[in-house]
Amino acid sequence: MSKALALIVDDEADIRELLEITLSRMGLRTVAAGSLHEARARLAEQSFDLCFTDMRLPDGNGIELVGLIQKKHAGLPVAVITAYGSAQAAVESLKAGAFDFVSKPIDLGQLRKLVDTALKLRAGTAADDGGLLGDTPVIDALRALIERLARSQAPVHITGESGTGKELVARLIHSRSPRADAPFVPVNCGAIPAELMESEFFGHLKGSFSGATRDKAGLFQAAEGGTLFLDEVGDLPLHMQVKLLRALQERAVRPVGGETEVPVNVRVISATHKDLGELTAAGSFRQDLYYRLNVIEVRTPSLRDRQADIPLLAEAILSRLAQANGLDHPPKLDDSALGRLRDYPFPGNVRELENVLERAVTLSDGSRISADDLRLRSDVQPIAAAPVAVPAIASDLEGQMEDIERRAIIEALEKSRYNKTRAAALLGMTFRSLRYRIKKLNIE
Repeated sequence: MSKALALIVDDEADIRELLEITLSRMGLRTVAAGSLHEARARLAEQSFDLCFTDMRLPDGNGIELVGLIQKKHAGLPVAVITAYGSAQAAVESLKAGAFDFVSKPIDLGQLRKLVDTALKLRAGTAADDGGLLGDTPVIDALRALIERLARSQAPVHITGESGTGKELVARLIHSRSPRADAPFVPVNCGAIPAELMESEFFGHLKGSFSGATRDKAGLFQAAEGGTLFLDEVGDLPLHMQVKLLRALQERAVRPVGGETEVPVNVRVISATHKDLGELTAAGSFRQDLYYRLNVIEVRTPSLRDRQADIPLLAEAILSRLAQANGLDHPPKLDDSALGRLRDYPFPGNVRELENVLERAVTLSDGSRISADDLRLRSDVQPIAAAPVAVPAIASDLEGQMEDIERRAIIEALEKSRYNKTRAAALLGMTFRSLRYRIKKLNIE
């Protein structure tokens, strides 16, 4: 295989030279460009495996180049070089579709990790259904979105009712990403005692507190190179939200009792069945952390939105239960049972369907399951005969990002009673940047 080729776009000669030297030592070939115009020309001349671009260019900015690459060179990972501490620029680049970002002054260790991860995209990843069963439009759209998100390093926030498979979606994003060979570490934020959270997340040193008899690595270190899945992130207490925000911004953690921060290479995916926007408005969730986690939002559909998938899901669940219970053949649902399942709204979604069928297998004769064997709750109203409206999932990532950004800006404007200066402060951006975004997104 020929050496990978990287495009470096920066008007500062010393930055270009630093990147060229570092990448060449990693076995890459490089081509440099000093402006947006020159970068377009280079992209038109040949194919690249990776691109680095500065945020500020003499004739434009890195976001414009990210957009161009998204449209005309899909699949090319592009990392944006941002100024130190410019969290807003980093988030904007990820929303625009950048693979990742790197801050000045460039940390060579983090740069090497970024390059290794990006180049793994060349080989691709194995694709199977991963347990995400269904033939309905919402599931097809969800699968397509998962494939696109797997090619990014942007933080993802998954919302949806309990039992809709939020952790499954997070695992699929990880398994299809260049991080697939590294750990996937799931964490239930609501299950960790508040006094132990900092130690669990960031680790501790021996003697740092009573009972700390040895050094211990935290969850961030355990997920090194992979994905940290923060389930029920809305349950984090405020003091941990501050520390988590710093870890995400600095890409480093400080163990309890430690004096220095430890760099970490971790992608964070969060999830909750709560409305983080409402928690933010109520003051129980930090707004800056909300925007940091919710760079890209994925909503898992309820089972009510995909009724046509129930027979397929039931068949798969019954096959698994038959194998677990030592049955020669999985029991079949008769017409009355299928009819009851289709009419039932499943407030607990797929998880409730699994529980219902597990109980039915026990109560049935082992070969056939009737409506009576299901023992569905009688206090739940059946689904109306009218067809369920299928929520639209944006067909392109850029469109979805704009929808998320538009909602965030409108929410801030409403909260500030349309005072743009206050709204900009709530969003963590300048007044001028907010005014530009309002115009670009056609917000009246």
